[in-house]
This record gives sequence, structure tokens and C-alpha cells, in this order.
Amino acid sequence: MTATDAPLSARVRPSTTALLLVDFCNDFVDPAGKTAVVGGRDVSHAQRVLPAAARLAAAARRAAVPVIHVLHTTLPGGASDSPAWRDARSRAAFSAPDICRLGTWGQQAVAALAPEPGDHVVHKYRYGGFTGTNLELVLRSLGRQTVVCCGVSTNVCVDTTVREAFARDFFVTIAADACASWDMDLHAAALATAAKRFAVVADVDDIRAAWNQTDHAQSGGTV
Repeated sequence: MTATDAPLSARVRPSTTALLLVDFCNDFVDPAGKTAVVGGRDVSHAQRVLPAAARLAAAARRAAVPVIHVLHTTLPGGASDSPAWRDARSRAAFSAPDICRLGTWGQQAVAALAPEPGDHVVHKYRYGGFTGTNLELVLRSLGRQTVVCCGVSTNVCVDTTVREAFARDFFVTIAADACASWDMDLHAAALATAAKRFAVVADVDDIRAAWNQTDHAQSGGTV
């Protein structure tokens, strides 16, 4: 069977897959975070996908799929900034210069997706989860060749992370209904582009079913 016609269960085998939860930080998702309070962004789209992302994370843990929280981070005193980054961020709507500052509540994962024992946490300092981080090292050390990604915002940090994963020769699946953007038209456009060029786009329940199917087969058909 070629990769083109491989079923989802073959693409996201628990033994070779990791789940990336991208930027489910309080500052981005919680109504009390800086995106909403300082940037004035409506975070309702992000709020709505939290239950789906939580179901996916729970299914990953049951299937022994590593869960990796990839959390945006700003170092105190602007130590993680560069002139190009500051320039881009100064033109970014719905944000704040010190969003997700290390050591603050805003940088932590939202309660619904808090890291559990056995999870991994990677701090990222740019839009993509691989730039200047140990994410690839963690994935390679865990023997993973496939990533399932979800998070916010679909068209920026999720999109950049999955493009970086693909460029490093990881197979990529995006959990569409566990992703959100401040502009859901941009969300849809990012997913459409990904599906045509570098990722498989699937629903959370389909990914969970694929993991459950694998568990069922490995247990000899018992529940």
C-alpha cells in the first residue's frame, strides 16, 4: 500500500506518532489572557475547540501516543526578541509585546489542557515549534516519524509548525476541529492549502477512532 492510499489508522499508528498541542496558552485562549484583554481579540473560536483538543489528548495518552505541549514563550526583558521579530510583532493585531512571558500564568497551558505526568513541554520563541527549540530532538529520541497537530492559531503557529515538520520529513496530520483562528476564513484557507500540499486533514473523532482501532487490534479484540 502506498502512502497516498494509506488509511488514517496506518498514518497515525501510535508506535510512530506524537501529538503536538500548539499554543493552547492562557494568554492566547483564556478571556482573561493578553490576547483578549490587551489585544482586544475575540477568543471564542479558540474556546470552542478546547473540548475537542482535550478529547484528542486523552485518546493519545490511552494509546501511548506522546503528548507534547508546544507553548509560545517570551523571555523576560526581551531576551528572546530580535529586531525582525519585534518589527513583525509590532504590526501583529490582537497581541502584546510580552505575551506569554516565561514564568507567568499567561504562558502556561490552559487548565483544560494542562500537562499530565508523562507529557512533554517545549517552549517556542517564534511562530514555528521547531525554530530554536528541542522539539525535533524530542521527537527523534522518542522514535516518532509522524505528528498529529492542533492548536491556535491555525493560519500562523499551527501552519508554521506543520510546514516545519514536513520540511524535516515528518508525516503530518492536522486535527481540523481542534484548531482555531481569530479569522475562521483564514483557518479554512490554511487547512485547504495544507491538505493539498503537505498534510492530511482529519477530524478529532476520526483520529481517536484510528487510535482505538489500533488498541483494539493489539488487544486481540477485547475491550
